Amino acid sequence: MAPEVASGARGIFVVKQRAAKSDDAAAITRIYNEGIEDRIATFETEPRSTEEVRERLETQYPAVVVEDEGKVAAFAWASAYSDRECYSGVVDFSVYVDRRYRRRGAGRTAMGALVKAAESAGIWKLTSKVFIENAPSRSLLASLGFREIGIHEKHAKLDGKWRDVVVVERIIPANLS
Repeated sequence: MAPEVASGARGIFVVKQRAAKSDDAAAITRIYNEGIEDRIATFETEPRSTEEVRERLETQYPAVVVEDEGKVAAFAWASAYSDRECYSGVVDFSVYVDRRYRRRGAGRTAMGALVKAAESAGIWKLTSKVFIENAPSRSLLASLGFREIGIHEKHAKLDGKWRDVVVVERIIPANLS
């Protein structure tokens, strides 16, 4: 994929989007652990290891990165929604952005690349759960055609406090035949 310009509220930068590879595990781990530390995007509380991330990248599910001058600025990946065969074309997804690239278009670029990769893989639906107060993620996903389905109240505790999540989904019409 050719480099493109991404922009957001905090400036413009040149990005390259591509499939994630095993060599990206350390950079993805760093970004994912920032999300864990920030308590804005996951119920996870323990940092992930590079080996755990590398194993995740070696699954059959799409994973993409966005680079700025050769450095990973964001990533998005998919994982199994269910192990039941009838849901084989439905995946859960996550997107995480390096703190320095938030609100600059890196998340949008990563999600756009993930949607394309999912379409190429025959996936017909992407779904996720987003903390209700995570307005930037909710706004980004809405702008990319994801719709909010409903709210799971008191879905899980984070740091001893119950948190609600909004369920989002995007159907890929080309794969519904």
